[in-house]
Amino acid sequence: MITYHAILDVPGELAQYLGRLLHAERRRRGTRKTTRALSCFAQAVLGLRWFRHHVDVTALARDHGISRATGYRYLDEVITVLADQAPDLHDALRKAKDDGMTHLILDGKVFSADRSGEQATSVKGKQIDAWYSGKAHQHGGNVQALSAPTGFPWWVSDVEPGSVHDLTAARQHVLGALYWAASQLDLPTLADGGYTGAGIGVFTPIRQPAEGHVLDIDNRTYNALLRGLRCLGERGFALLTGRWRTLSHITASPRKIGDIVKASLVLTHYEHGKIT
Repeated sequence: MITYHAILDVPGELAQYLGRLLHAERRRRGTRKTTRALSCFAQAVLGLRWFRHHVDVTALARDHGISRATGYRYLDEVITVLADQAPDLHDALRKAKDDGMTHLILDGKVFSADRSGEQATSVKGKQIDAWYSGKAHQHGGNVQALSAPTGFPWWVSDVEPGSVHDLTAARQHVLGALYWAASQLDLPTLADGGYTGAGIGVFTPIRQPAEGHVLDIDNRTYNALLRGLRCLGERGFALLTGRWRTLSHITASPRKIGDIVKASLVLTHYEHGKIT
């Protein structure tokens, strides 16, 4: 074995924040003092290392002097306590309006994950692999997200299997609230062509007409303006996956993808001062 020193490039305050969440969770469970192998702070560091550098859990457990099974259990606790801090959708919409945002950007992403043998029935009545995305050509989970006009990630949904279309997932998790935001908060949403037909308050590009016809100048201008505003939404997922590398490929159960992405969102919000 070779030992070496390393620095975890996250603020110390973030580890302390996560440690406080873990301490509150231990008190809620009635965990007695001195019965845990790691302190709350050390457990927080373990979790942050996994999120930041996608370190193998076996290696994490070895570094912290605990068993592999305990490492997985401690990591699951970290994911859970962070995901519980993720913003509620309606609260996120109200805060966006209070912060002076003129619109939000809706987008979806399939997060790569290990293969799952779960089956589903397609719209054509055929048996398919539920977690395989034909769009992304990989196994994973579909997560919907709202970003601020600047592209900063604002809210993320629970996970749907990778075979679920973006519009279907959005109808399940977010569209109802977006209709409310458009009508009650005057807060519209911009989205790409995959959300065509989403409904009131969700603006999508106008499709090209069939049979070789072209859009008139007004519609082409509308599409160009929409693309110019909406493209910043791509930054939201880029910020999450670039900062928290475990999102590049999730080795936990695909059902945990939603909680892991929510946890990453909470970490991002804390680092940018959205949580105190």
